[in-house]
Amino acid sequence: MKKTLCTLLLFLCSGCSAVKVSTNINDVMIANQIAKHDLYKFRNHQHANEMGATMKALGDIAVRTTRGKAEEEYSALFYGKGSGGEIHPYASYYLTGFVYEKPLADLRRDLTEIGVKRTDVSEEPEDHIAFLCEIMHGLIVGTFDTPSSLAHQRDFFNRHLATWAVKVFEDLEGAESAALYMPVGKLGKLFMAVEAEAFGMVAA
Repeated sequence: MKKTLCTLLLFLCSGCSAVKVSTNINDVMIANQIAKHDLYKFRNHQHANEMGATMKALGDIAVRTTRGKAEEEYSALFYGKGSGGEIHPYASYYLTGFVYEKPLADLRRDLTEIGVKRTDVSEEPEDHIAFLCEIMHGLIVGTFDTPSSLAHQRDFFNRHLATWAVKVFEDLEGAESAALYMPVGKLGKLFMAVEAEAFGMVAA
C-alpha cells in the first residue's frame, strides 16, 4: 500500500488524465486496502478511515472530470498565466521562499549517493514534490539497487519531505483552482502524516 500511494501521488502531482486516475483507483482498490493494511499497524488509526473516504471522493470526482478539465486545472495550479500558479511544489520554495536553494543542494548530494543523476528529460528542479515521491517509491521497491532499509527510508523522508510536504498538500487542498486536486491534497496530507508517525516507530 505504501508504494501504491507513493506512485499515485507521483502520478497526480506530475500531471494526469482523470480517466487514468479513476482506473488506478478501481484497479488497486485502495480505499479497501488502506483500512486492512498491516504495514503501519494502524488498523483502527483515524487516518485509515479518512484516507479511504478521501480516495472515494477522488474517484467520484475523477470519473466526472474530462482530461481537458484535469489538464486545465493542473496548469492553473502549477503554472498559472505567466506569473506562476497557486502552488510552487518545491522544497526550496517552502523552506526558504526561493527556488534552487540549499534544500535542493542537500537533495542533490543524497541523490548522488544513491546513484540518481539528473537528465535533460525535465527542466524542473529535483526538489519537486512529485519527484520526491518517485524517489521514495524507488527506495521502497529497490529501483536503485535493492529495497532500502526502513532506517534509510526514514532518513530520506525526514531530510527531504517531513519538514514541508504536509504544508504543500494542505495548500493544494485549499487552492482556489482545486477541484480534482482538492482530494489529492487531502490524501497527500494524510499520507505524509501517517508516514511521519510510522517512521517515528523505526529504531534509529
